[in-house]
Amino acid sequence: MTVTLLPYAACFAMVATGVTLLLERSLVRALTGVITLGNGVNLLIITAGGDPGGPPYVGTPGIADPLPQAMVLTAIVITLGVTAYLLALVHRSWQLSGSDEVQDDTEDRRVRLRARRGELSDAVRARQDDYRRLLAEQRAELARMEAEQAERQRLREVDLERRIFRVHTELEQWMREGRRQGLSEEELLRRLEDAGLREDVAPAEGVPVDNLRRLEELREQYERGREEQAARERALRRRLKARQREARKEMRAAIREERERQALARDPELEGED
Repeated sequence: MTVTLLPYAACFAMVATGVTLLLERSLVRALTGVITLGNGVNLLIITAGGDPGGPPYVGTPGIADPLPQAMVLTAIVITLGVTAYLLALVHRSWQLSGSDEVQDDTEDRRVRLRARRGELSDAVRARQDDYRRLLAEQRAELARMEAEQAERQRLREVDLERRIFRVHTELEQWMREGRRQGLSEEELLRRLEDAGLREDVAPAEGVPVDNLRRLEELREQYERGREEQAARERALRRRLKARQREARKEMRAAIREERERQALARDPELEGED
């Protein structure tokens, strides 16, 4: 016996089309899917029933199996009943809402909102983790930069102390030379004060005016360095605070956007619930 595959392929195509249409939200498409699915099942039953038989009045050997015929009739009746029910449902839905689409009930929306609320919580936790990680990185960077600033300041202070020590050493040498020349302490102090009050001193007097000026310049340079370091630290802290504010703003904007996106499917009956 030769089996034709074309009817079976047509059955499978009609069943697949009917199932696809049944998954749509439109009742008209669902009705079309029910009709297509019923026709596919009917064709499958007829095809699986075997070859057609002869008329019953010519003899029993050629009679076809009556079971597929009864099943086809039953399937046709069921299809007509479901079609009539769906037609009435589409008509009633169109009268009430002006649309044939299936609306979500409260329980469906509650389930969907719970699922999306879980997604929102995960997104918020991820944003918070990113923010904490950013804060940790910024604090580490601030600590590293403060350590570098402290090291540079220490090196500058060491250099300044060395230069001040050299200036004091030169002053002591000048005072020892003055004592060897027979100058009294009052004379040495007077020359030192005069050198500090005057802008220029004759080289013959031998007073180290350059050392005094250099000492004052070193002190001024030290004060300027401290002020510049404090200004740099303040600017660095301002930049880090600005970056933290920007990160918080981005996190809040992302959370607000996610909440607005999740609120599109919110039902008024669910306000105030979990």
